Parts: sequence; structure tokens; C-alpha cells
Amino acid sequence: MSEWYYSAGVDQRQGPLDNDDLIAQFRQGRIGLDTLVWRDGQAKWQPLGDFAAELGLAGGALPPPLPPRPVSMPQRVSAPPKSGLSGCMIALIVAGALFIPVVAILAAIALPAYNDYTLRAKVASALPVAEPVKAAFAAHVAREQTCPNNEEAGFGTPESYASGTVASISFGQFESDLCGMELILTVPGKEALDGKAVWLEYDPSDSSWQCSSEIDDKLLPIKCRG
Repeated sequence: MSEWYYSAGVDQRQGPLDNDDLIAQFRQGRIGLDTLVWRDGQAKWQPLGDFAAELGLAGGALPPPLPPRPVSMPQRVSAPPKSGLSGCMIALIVAGALFIPVVAILAAIALPAYNDYTLRAKVASALPVAEPVKAAFAAHVAREQTCPNNEEAGFGTPESYASGTVASISFGQFESDLCGMELILTVPGKEALDGKAVWLEYDPSDSSWQCSSEIDDKLLPIKCRG
């Protein structure tokens, strides 16, 4: 029985879960097909959608049951309608005329906010891709007292780390003299993110990682904002 872990946000993971528990999380809408998951034997974190066929998730989350069908009642024969608009109809027309501008204003506010939310989610999903290599990176710095690069033994080419919204990961030394990684994002059609860099600096004095980026702060996780 596989033991699964899934990404629950920046530097957070949940697990272990068996197959049934993982499927239950998906059916309850707590994770989606784009959620990054990992189990023993995997080289890197992958979207849950890559295992949809194996886990029987192709149908997606189940919809709620249909409401009960109303019982039809015999219709009353009413008198012919009077000509002209009734007071109620006039009130409805006036209310509708006032309601439409309000809906337009709410849509103008909600749509940009939702767009920012989806872009933040794509940046956040890139950070876990670097997690599996952090331990090897820190061990190299402690052992060699130098910053590793992609040509060092035990490290791959930048493109070999491509996964999800990450196109490549490069290793080296930043202008701050600290060692770190540069993640280049790939989000086709989203100019605010596509081709942009996220930097992870490693401080050996306290074994901490600092996140920064050239991306607009409002689209970054809180820990990456300048």
C-alpha cells in the first residue's frame, strides 16, 4: 500500500496517507488534480493528475445529489390578465435597473482579485519543486565550503528539474555572497509569471532559506515578498 504526501502550501506537506485517504481528500475538494504529491520511489513531486487513472480520479469530485422533484399541483384557472403593467411588475423593472450596475461593479472587483489568486497559487506550487534538492545543496555547502553548481556531481542540468510551473533550477552564488537557487517559471499566456525568476538563498549560519523574486509582490507568497 503506497503512503502518499501532498503539498499543503509553501514549505508544508500533509501525510502519510494511503490510497483511500488520498482519494477522499480529492473527493472532498481539499486537493485538486494540480496538487503536487509524492510517494516512496518517486524522483520528484508530481501533480495528482499524473496518477488520476491509477487512483480512479478521472471523474473528478462527485457532484451533490439532485434536489427532490417537486410534486406537480393542478393549476387554477385564472381570469384573463388585465392590460397594462401592474404595480408589482413596475417595481421589479425598477429593481432590475438598479441591480444591474451593482452586479457590474462587483464583477469589476471580483475578477481581478480572482486572477491574482490563481497567479499566486501558480507561484506557490513552484516552491515545493525545489524541496527535494535542498538537503543535498546544504550538505555540499557544509562539506565543500563553496556553492554548488549544476555541473557538480550529484546535481543535474537546470532543465532536468523542470516540473509543473518550474522550467529550470540553477545553482550558484548570489551578489549577497550567499549560495542559492534560481527557479525560472513557465506559465504560458501569463506575462506576469512566464519566464520570471524566484530566488532561494541559503544561509548556512542558521540553515535557513530566504525567498525573493522579480515578480510583483501581490502575486507572491507572503514569505517571498520584499
